[in-house]
Amino acid sequence: MIKKASIIGAGSWGTALSILLANKGIEVNLWVYEEDVFNQINKTRQNLRYLPNISLPSNIQVFNDKEQAIRGTDLIVLAVSSQAVRSVASDIRSYVPEEGIVVNVAKGLEVKSLKRLSQVIEEEIPQCKIAVLSGPSHAEEVSKGIPTAVVSAAKEQKVSEFVQDAFMCPNFRVYTNSDLVGVELGGALKNIIALAAGVSDGLGYGDNARAALTTRGIEEITRLGQAMGALPSTFAGLTGIGDLIVTCTSMHSRNRRAGILIGQGKSVHDTINTIGMAVEGVKTCQAAHELAKKVGVEMPITEQLYYVLFEGKNPKEAVEDLMLRNKTFESEEGLNKWL
Repeated sequence: MIKKASIIGAGSWGTALSILLANKGIEVNLWVYEEDVFNQINKTRQNLRYLPNISLPSNIQVFNDKEQAIRGTDLIVLAVSSQAVRSVASDIRSYVPEEGIVVNVAKGLEVKSLKRLSQVIEEEIPQCKIAVLSGPSHAEEVSKGIPTAVVSAAKEQKVSEFVQDAFMCPNFRVYTNSDLVGVELGGALKNIIALAAGVSDGLGYGDNARAALTTRGIEEITRLGQAMGALPSTFAGLTGIGDLIVTCTSMHSRNRRAGILIGQGKSVHDTINTIGMAVEGVKTCQAAHELAKKVGVEMPITEQLYYVLFEGKNPKEAVEDLMLRNKTFESEEGLNKWL
């Protein structure tokens, strides 16, 4: 059992995980990037910007210095946005001990390199052991102790199990999975489909359209995942269908909410400003679009969403082009690859 953990990033998810660990009796060092948020948390013991109306336990100590937040801890959790992972990992490299365990909880792909985030961390902190914690887990619910199930994945089973033991408690069940590639890609790519589902909702389309997007979405997620070396069965689990369902249907989902605004006619720039937090699906869509072309995989929903987000295509036209693609069939092969 770990005694002290460091959470690098005090957004909604980093704050929720801090509360979860603290409620297990673990001392938590929470690093906060924004000075005003740092001061406000110290003053009120609440993160009013990212997770309002939830009090932080007394065994969470807040820092705005990364070295102070990391020194002497048994576990380091990176809870920053996907595009900030490389710079933050580089910043903390010298503070991470040999074979220290770093857990990434961001969901995305690095746009510049098209790499998974564990690959980015491995490049920047070569001496560490990397794990990923992912699954259908809205911060708002986890912070309130609502039952949640997620997956811990790493190259080594003992690392996955270490993270499993660190986080697991009566209201937070953690499974292990050896398919690091699939777990990461499932968590990243589902945000694209959630954005698309939100656009559909914003256009005023109904449950039929959302169900079609969700179902065909998991198909193209699996297709790219297989091309990248993931196991198809992973996408039938918590970090595939599970995360996709919750992100496409819940108003806790920033990606779905952003999609709704875009479907209603708001620009991408104004949408992101309105949401006020990272909308990971936007950058992930850009990276996945390039990655799919690179490996020769068809991702029609991702492609059309890319045109809407980055080329100004009218969302209604994008839906029409999806519906009028060349005729095809839903084969048993697609279902059997999960069985």
